[in-house]
Amino acid sequence: MKYRILDGSEKMNIDEVIRLLKMTYWADQRSAEQIRKSMNNSSCYGVYLDDEKKLVGFARVISDYATTYYLSDVIIDTSYQHRGLGTALVSYIESLSQYAGLRGILITRDAHDLYRKFGYDVLNDRVMVK
Repeated sequence: MKYRILDGSEKMNIDEVIRLLKMTYWADQRSAEQIRKSMNNSSCYGVYLDDEKKLVGFARVISDYATTYYLSDVIIDTSYQHRGLGTALVSYIESLSQYAGLRGILITRDAHDLYRKFGYDVLNDRVMVK
């Protein structure tokens, strides 16, 4: 499976991002306008399958670039999960110099094993920090 990581919301089709977020328990009720606004005010990353010409993963980062970043809306299309794409997406984000040395925060009730690979620890059943 050939894929590439997209860096920047301008490289993604908002309709594809909306489709992915509608698969989640946390963002399935967001309006298109909320999604658009959240993308405009975050750093956005995607997983794109070249052969299928399809966005199958998405994540956002909100940061002050001095102390903290918040990893948000990490989603891989349910048809493509468990193929390493989530790991590739988070790995790409975690490798970026603008987040190096900053405290990372995310909130999720699942996928804790994925985030532990990158140094996140569970504070309670949902909040993870690094």
